[in-house]
Amino acid sequence: MNPMQAARAPIRSIWLALLSGLLLIGAVECIAEPVQAFSSSTSAQAPAPWHVHGFPGSKSRPVSQFDLVMLDGERVLRVIADKSYGTLRHDLPGVQIGRNTTLRWRWRLDQPLRNADLHHRGGDDSPLKVCALFDLELVKLGFIERSFLLAARRISAQYFPAATLCYVWDHRLPAGSELPNAFTSRVRFVVLNSGDNQLGSWIPHERDLVADFLRVFANDTDSVPPLVGLLVGADADNTGGTSLAYVGDLTLTLVPPKPKK
Repeated sequence: MNPMQAARAPIRSIWLALLSGLLLIGAVECIAEPVQAFSSSTSAQAPAPWHVHGFPGSKSRPVSQFDLVMLDGERVLRVIADKSYGTLRHDLPGVQIGRNTTLRWRWRLDQPLRNADLHHRGGDDSPLKVCALFDLELVKLGFIERSFLLAARRISAQYFPAATLCYVWDHRLPAGSELPNAFTSRVRFVVLNSGDNQLGSWIPHERDLVADFLRVFANDTDSVPPLVGLLVGADADNTGGTSLAYVGDLTLTLVPPKPKK
């Protein structure tokens, strides 16, 4: 080794150490929260812990269909609503998330609900939605909303969080629209796709959960509560329609919040 090479060796070692440290920091700060992949299943049923829920408190209302099929060479979730209501839910352990936490998936709508109108209870149906469930503290709610939510929890085996952020494909509203559910403000909608132009095509999505939550629930809180679950849903019970959609694997990359100084 000549003198020039000898001088460069310590510098190279320092740069390698710094690079390794940066990579280690990235690995610590970005955590892939396990969400069971649809593509991992060997049957027509979504793998546990995914589980189907019908309309809360009702045993007579038809339940939307969720099953796994091969499409374009991959096993994906098929979602059918036929005058029905249903959600496929994946519970999470209740994790505190930080900025840039991302939820990714792809979906495809083949048959829309043309008579749906999310502004009104009679039209409150969606052929396709992906939702994030947040455990907002009940003290953040007014008396009426808090009482309604507690009553809903008592009559159903489901746990209803106080804040649900739903990304939807809607036939009527333009992409980018944001609005509360017509029945309860505990659910807020963000329209990602609209109309007929993209029917039958796979559309990928990547969403910053923290930024979206703080924007749509800005009147309720200035902080993000624990994330307790994800769900895929479709309902056509109010309009009496029929829809067909597909959803690929959901992946969630968590960024824990920075500790308070």
